[in-house]
Amino acid sequence: MCCFFAFLCDKHPCRPIRRLNSGFQGCQLLGASADLGREAHADQSVTILHAKVAQKSYGNEKRFFCPPPCVYITGHGWKVMQDHLKAAGYGDSVYRVCGYMCLDSSSQSQADAFKLVFDEQPNSRMFACAKSLFISDQDKRKHFCLLLRLFLGNRQEVGSFQSRMIKVISKPSQKRQSMKNADLCISSCSRVALFNRLRSQTVSTRYLSVDRGAFIASARHWTAFTITMVDDQCADQGGFVLSEGFICYGCVVQLVCTESGAALPPMVIRKVNKQHAILDVDEPVSQLHKCAFQFRDNPHAYLCLTNDAIIQDPSKVVLNDGSCWTIIGVEVVEFTFNQGLACITTPVSPFPVVTGLEVNGGGHVAMLEIHGENFTPHLKVWFGNGEAETMYKSPKSLLCVVPDVSVFSDSWRCLRRVITVPLSLVRLDGLIYRTSYNFTYTPELQPPPEGGMGGGQDDDILLETIHQEFTRANFHLFMQS
Repeated sequence: MCCFFAFLCDKHPCRPIRRLNSGFQGCQLLGASADLGREAHADQSVTILHAKVAQKSYGNEKRFFCPPPCVYITGHGWKVMQDHLKAAGYGDSVYRVCGYMCLDSSSQSQADAFKLVFDEQPNSRMFACAKSLFISDQDKRKHFCLLLRLFLGNRQEVGSFQSRMIKVISKPSQKRQSMKNADLCISSCSRVALFNRLRSQTVSTRYLSVDRGAFIASARHWTAFTITMVDDQCADQGGFVLSEGFICYGCVVQLVCTESGAALPPMVIRKVNKQHAILDVDEPVSQLHKCAFQFRDNPHAYLCLTNDAIIQDPSKVVLNDGSCWTIIGVEVVEFTFNQGLACITTPVSPFPVVTGLEVNGGGHVAMLEIHGENFTPHLKVWFGNGEAETMYKSPKSLLCVVPDVSVFSDSWRCLRRVITVPLSLVRLDGLIYRTSYNFTYTPELQPPPEGGMGGGQDDDILLETIHQEFTRANFHLFMQS
């Protein structure tokens, strides 16, 4: 008989990045593969992009969040929902999605929320950005979240969605950063955004973005890039170039679009002071610092914005406005759910968020503890298309029995390959919450017994019955303890 053990994984790890050709025009695609096995007919996704820090406004001066928080609505499930409403006789205005975004403060009123106007893009997704959100000096919090509320045209609430935590700062720090201020440093493999302001004018703000594989400067759309520190020696050998740690001035970095995988050639990041690139500074890069990107293979050229186009500018050490970029860390949070064939009218919130997994036990008796937020007793854990026996422990913890591998393969007794299934949470009314986590069954490789593949069908039934009863008894004992 073939025994199995399991391991868990997040579907979105930081992917290794290979060295690219230095040609600037021919952008290559990195790590842009999608897990097609997880694609469902009626999935609906809400993605929020926002900065990690926000400058506080003082007095009557409003420092709008830059880059502005953005919302993307994607997935075929939105069209399925519209078709349901059409079949029920509703007009076009009913199934149009509208939204409001505000700070997560109980004192916030509807008047303080920014109304989102969604534009439909060519790739069948909808986009909106909150251009005039700010935090005043009357708000004494050091951290806050953004709250997004989505509605249909008939005022039916789709749900509420919360951003990651945002740190409040008064102004960009000019001091050398240390481990005490690690949350202000830019880490390798983290996400960042870049924007440029000509003559420091807000109306001239342009964001580095990617459109159909080309790098552009946009007044409205901005792109999240993974910034990776490059090991020059490995890069020259054509191998992997991932390197961990904080991004420091003078090191070689690579910017990769998190969505399309389009990448810029390796560049040296330089600190900017009064239109000059400082070449002898090696301190960590901090939030909202002004910096320049010097092409590694062409030291006299810098990444530059000219007439809303991105070019290589041979500006040497004295920089023009177009070569000076402001860097800021960003977060991307995605909520994916599926209403199935039913048109569920209750809000999808509170939206459960999975932050970690922990296996208790192993072999044929294993239980999985799921850590996260917003859990309720109305949730069940599903492995692939199968429901697992689930116990609600707290709003931050669920416990379930790991289904036997035989559920996913008829030939599990002699299986010699891994089986990976997606983990989902399913509400009692059938609403499916997708997670980014998978559960993998890995066989303990051992030769089959002599004389064939094992016992007959009766042995299989007896073995499975014993396993199920033993697992169920162990699960309930764990619950009582």
